[in-house]
Amino acid sequence: MFKTLINAFKVKELRKKILITIGLLLIYRVGCALVCPGLNLSEELTNQTGSGTTSFFSLMNMLSGDALSKGSILALGVSPYITASIVIQLLVFAIPSLQNLAKQGEEGRRKISFYTRIAALVLSLAQAIGIVMSFQQNVDTNMLNLPQWVISAGIVVILTAGGMFTVWLGEKITQAGIGNGMSLLIFVGILASAGSGIASAISQVGDNIENLWMIIIYLVALVAIFALIVFVDSSERRVQVKYAKQIKGRKMYGGQDTFIPIKLNASGVMPIIFASSLLTLPQLIMSMFWPDSSAYAWYQTYMGTSSWVYIILLALLIFMFAFFYAQMTFNTEDISRQMQQQGGFIPGIRPGKPTADHLSKISKRITLFGAVFLAFIALVPSLAFKAVDDATLGTLINAFSTTGLMIMVSVALEFDKSLQQQMIIRNHKGFLN
Repeated sequence: MFKTLINAFKVKELRKKILITIGLLLIYRVGCALVCPGLNLSEELTNQTGSGTTSFFSLMNMLSGDALSKGSILALGVSPYITASIVIQLLVFAIPSLQNLAKQGEEGRRKISFYTRIAALVLSLAQAIGIVMSFQQNVDTNMLNLPQWVISAGIVVILTAGGMFTVWLGEKITQAGIGNGMSLLIFVGILASAGSGIASAISQVGDNIENLWMIIIYLVALVAIFALIVFVDSSERRVQVKYAKQIKGRKMYGGQDTFIPIKLNASGVMPIIFASSLLTLPQLIMSMFWPDSSAYAWYQTYMGTSSWVYIILLALLIFMFAFFYAQMTFNTEDISRQMQQQGGFIPGIRPGKPTADHLSKISKRITLFGAVFLAFIALVPSLAFKAVDDATLGTLINAFSTTGLMIMVSVALEFDKSLQQQMIIRNHKGFLN
């Protein structure tokens, strides 16, 4: 990847795009450092948004690079847009009119993108209201001697505007820079959280040499987890497909061999995000409306991230969402129909329904291994917290959540592929040879 980046800097147009990308990312990080007027920082705000749990606020804080725990104007980060994208994507598969819109080419994609931005605006407003209601004790009531509701309304407006400004930055990076802008904003945010976590862990070492060895051992294990994620992310099952020769006029078409790639982890990190968000949604609602209720206390005690009930439910939900997402994104009947129309077939399998059944069987087996991998990756922090009480190691576990690791690896590989594609487009050497 570093070699690709160095070679890209030698091309003037690519160097300009890379510099634009870096500049917009710096603007985003500066915005994450600006404290929202009227929102006071406190230890309680930091504890409730820390990455030691997989609560809704901690997930938002991780994706924004600790912007929420700092009370930043960009505290919402890309969370509203990501949620809106997931909802619109699910609706596209569920609503026939949106399916037809998605098949209309560039115009249809533009309309779906507009609907996604509208949904992101609504979710930004809802999440800003949720933050203000959940952290009312952090609202500065002495600011300009204004009523609390006026200050709270101002904070909601600022946070909502910050969320939409983040969406604008991501779209600008996609248009004028390199790679997917939203993914890069998430990458930078997680990287910033990890950096602050490492610095905090090192500061806690002190004179105890055992803590230093624990940090070294954990970082070595972290490299191994990185390698495992990269290996699984690039693993795929290739189903061979042959195309019969067809004569049209005086020309012969077809006759070539190709394959259908079925990725081991086609759903990526989405099942983990779905499952953790679903489990933490009741906690978010109760913290907003009934923070002093016995139900909220019971949920925190028996459904916390370190409880066995949470661990089992998280694993089951990850399995369910992994299979659901795989069936939604890999439609075997459509693939079989397209192959049959183009004269393609899988050796030893009859076209039509037998081909669809064969692809479905392979997809389910591959998805099973991918779901086991996702469940293992997602449960590592919870199991580690139950086994380790050390504060220094706990800080490192907080800094490197497995969800964040998977997102970082996926974005880094995607960025590398984007750079390589840009280089191939502009490399005309040997084109006429």
